[in-house]
Amino acid sequence: MKANPYQQLFDDQMDRFLKVGKTTYKERVTKLKRLKNALEFEYKQPLRDALFSDFGKPFLETDLTEIYPILAEIKHIERNLRDWMRPKKVGNPLPMIGSRSYIEYESKGVCLILSPWNFPVNLTFDPLVSAIAAGNCCIVKPSEFTPATSQVMAEIVSALFDPSEIALVQGEVETAKALLELPFHHIFFTGSPAVGKQIMKAASRHLSSVTLELGGKSPAFVDETASMETTAKRLAWGKCLNAGQICVAPDYVLVTEKAKGAFVEALKNQLDSFFPQGASHSESYSRIIHTAHHRRLQDLVNSAVTQGARIIYGGGNTEEKHFFEPTLIDQVPEDAALLQEEIFGPVLPIVTVKDVDAAVDFINRKPRPLALYTFSKNKGAIRKLSTNTRAGTACINHNVVHLSNNHLPFGGINNSGIGKAHGHHGFLAFSNERATVRQYTPSSIDLLMPPYSDLKQRMVDATLRWFK
Repeated sequence: MKANPYQQLFDDQMDRFLKVGKTTYKERVTKLKRLKNALEFEYKQPLRDALFSDFGKPFLETDLTEIYPILAEIKHIERNLRDWMRPKKVGNPLPMIGSRSYIEYESKGVCLILSPWNFPVNLTFDPLVSAIAAGNCCIVKPSEFTPATSQVMAEIVSALFDPSEIALVQGEVETAKALLELPFHHIFFTGSPAVGKQIMKAASRHLSSVTLELGGKSPAFVDETASMETTAKRLAWGKCLNAGQICVAPDYVLVTEKAKGAFVEALKNQLDSFFPQGASHSESYSRIIHTAHHRRLQDLVNSAVTQGARIIYGGGNTEEKHFFEPTLIDQVPEDAALLQEEIFGPVLPIVTVKDVDAAVDFINRKPRPLALYTFSKNKGAIRKLSTNTRAGTACINHNVVHLSNNHLPFGGINNSGIGKAHGHHGFLAFSNERATVRQYTPSSIDLLMPPYSDLKQRMVDATLRWFK
C-alpha cells in the first residue's frame, strides 16, 4: 500500500498535541496576536492582491469580509478566553453530597480544517483561530481554486507556526482524500452539502467528530408592510456581495402578491444605483471563481427559461472573463433546478406567494436552509415564519450581517450543517467538555453497593419518594 504523504506531519502533531493542549491563556493569545498582526499589517496588501488575482474581489470587500472578521474574532477571544478556559462548576443532586462537579475544557487534539474558495481567508483562519484558542494542533487544507490566496496563507502559517503544531498544505482533491484517511480527532469542513456527506463518511471510519458548515437555499420573505427601498437595498447587497458566491446569500425571494410590483421595481433601481455604469465596468463587483462554475450558472438560468421562466433584469455574462451580471428571474417553475439547487451566484429568483402561510409551506417543502430572512413590519408574520420553519440562522429586516456578531453561534441544521462556530461556540467546537466529579467526603453511594439488602432497598425507596 502506498504511504500517505501526510502521515509524518500527522504523527508529528500527534506527538505534540498533549503539550499544546496544556498551553496557558497567555501562550494561546500570544499566538493569536501574532496572526492578527500579520493579517493587519505585513500581509494585508498581499492578501488583497491575491484575492483580486483569484476572482476580482474588490479591496474594500476583502477588508470587510475577509480580513476584518478575523481581526474582530481574535479581539473577541482575547477578551473572553481566560473565562472560557476556566473549569465551570455545576450543581450536584442530593445523593452526591460531599462531592464537587465541574466541566473542564480540554483540546480535542489534532484537527483537520478543510476550507472553501468563496471566502478563502475568512473561512480558513476563522476556524483556525478557534482551534488555537482551544489548544489544538491543526492541519489546514485550503481550496485549490484560489491558488494565489492559498500561497499567501501558506506563507503566513509557515512564518508564524511550527508545522508540528499548525501546518497548511496545498493541493487538489487527492490531497483532501489523503488527509481524510488519517484519524483526526476533529474535522471542520466548510462547503457544499454534497461534499459534506463525503466528509462525514470519511470521518465515520475513525469516529472523528465533525463540524460541517454547509449551505442550501436560504429564502427571503418580503410582504407589503416592509420598507421596499430599504429591503431592496439590503437584499441587493446580500446577493451581490462576492457576486453571490456566499453560503448565506439570499437564494430566492418569496414576495407577496401585494408587494411584488413595488419590490421588483425597487430592486431594479437599487442594482442600477450600485452599478451605474453596469456591473461589468464596476470595480465594486467580483467575478465568478472559474469557468465550470460560470457554465453551471448559465445552465441553471437557461434551463429555467426553457421551462417558462422570464429574466426581468440582467442576464448578461461573459465566460472568458468569468463575469455574470446580477440577474433577476421571475415565473420560475418550482421543479426547475434554479429552485432546487443552491445557486451560489448573482442570480435571484422571484417567487410570488399569496401570503405568509404560503411562504411557510414553500420553505418547508425544501431541506432546512442555513439562513432565513424575513422583511416585514407585521409581528404576526414574523412570528409565524420563526415558529413554523427551521433554519440554522435568521435575520429580520436584514440579511448576511449576523455573521459579523461574534456573540452569536453560526451554523446550519441537517442539510445546511452540523455544529456551530464563531466566538465561544467556535471554542466549544474544538474542545471536549470533560465532566468531572471530585469526592471530598464519604459518599452516600457507598452505602448502596452490593450485597443488596432490604435496608438498602428501603433507603432507595425513601430517596425516590423524596424526589417525587
